[in-house]
Amino acid sequence: MHRTVYRYKAPVQFGMHRLVLRPREGHEITVVKHHLTIVPQPRLYWLNDIFGNNVALAQFDEAADRLEIRNEVVIDRMPRAEDAAPLKVSRSSLTPLPVTYPQMELPVVQGYIASVYPDDHAKVTAWVASLPPPEEAHPTALEMVEHVGRCIYGTIKYRRREEPGVQTPVGTLALGTGSCRDMAVLMMEACRSMGIATRFVSGYLSTSASAAGRGATHAWADVYLPDSGWTGYDPTIGERVSRKHLAIGVSAHPRGVMPVSGIFNGPPGAYEGMEVAVTMKQVPMEEMVDAEDLAQN
Repeated sequence: MHRTVYRYKAPVQFGMHRLVLRPREGHEITVVKHHLTIVPQPRLYWLNDIFGNNVALAQFDEAADRLEIRNEVVIDRMPRAEDAAPLKVSRSSLTPLPVTYPQMELPVVQGYIASVYPDDHAKVTAWVASLPPPEEAHPTALEMVEHVGRCIYGTIKYRRREEPGVQTPVGTLALGTGSCRDMAVLMMEACRSMGIATRFVSGYLSTSASAAGRGATHAWADVYLPDSGWTGYDPTIGERVSRKHLAIGVSAHPRGVMPVSGIFNGPPGAYEGMEVAVTMKQVPMEEMVDAEDLAQN
């Protein structure tokens, strides 16, 4: 469950809001139940954007001094294929550096290689070149991605930020601190500087805090390689993306997958603040089915 509350000192009129809150489905994840509750109640229009995200557009008629968005989702998560029967490949068959993408994929790949922060590109490239060499003498593309992710984890201190937006990659390097989204952007730009297609991912991470209802949204980076498709790495925790992660939206730009975005019109100083809480619980399928049966009877 993901609950977001915006508070105002006086009633305000809400403009169109864009919500990216429904998990991305695939061969491992199926959305069993999705319930979106919004107060005041809007008219909802659903669409799929260019990145394949499920997006809801909320149009409001009623003014209010409070906007609450409650997103409740039940998913069925299958075991990962590689956990059941790992694909056996030789290291020599993995994508080397520099990466060569198939000709038919290049028009799409280019959108994931172009820098979002072109003014930072040279400094980010120099930072990657200054990193200590990886353990492997001739790392594959994926090994280099993981090395960069571990370096970000080891050099950038996590700092939870409530302010909207992201820091620039150079800003994060200069400060030595950043939120999960700041680290994801740094990793995205670092990988792009090496010619590796990378996208920004917004979602959730299962932690002790989220189990207790004190979690927050999370962010990481996905890289695309011809031999493995999209593979996620989370520099905030220094690990590959695992079953602890749940992707909600992906984009070539971090602004493309903000969970909630929109505008309001009201008197100056009307905005008081916001609250966000994420709760994640793992429930065996048989218990989930029993609970739904009881609720219907």
